[in-house]
Amino acid sequence: MNRNPVIPYVLVMVFGIVLVFFLSFKGLGDMKEVAKENGEGKGGEKTEVAASNPEEIYKSTCIGCHGDQYQGGVGPSLKDTGLSKDEVKDILTNGKGTGMPAGLVPAEQIDAMAEWVSKLK
Repeated sequence: MNRNPVIPYVLVMVFGIVLVFFLSFKGLGDMKEVAKENGEGKGGEKTEVAASNPEEIYKSTCIGCHGDQYQGGVGPSLKDTGLSKDEVKDILTNGKGTGMPAGLVPAEQIDAMAEWVSKLK
């Protein structure tokens, strides 16, 4: 009546592996249904709402690096930068070095954002 003590562990391991594969395939099947429910199956329309003013754009894209009071953090302070509107516009459009990526501000909002940033005190 000597039983091998490893057998229960092997059975649990095999059951676990089978369960992982089953749930993976189940999830792949459900993925298509969830995509249809979310509207992604309807031509991939986006429901993103663009921010309408510079303050909203700042809160949604810039606050993480430039701080909640424009004081700086990872990025430089935006208060009293000494940059003109055109210089700010160039930075928003093209980025600056490795720290400031281009394209964070929608193209149609760049002029308003550049003017707003250049006037921060």
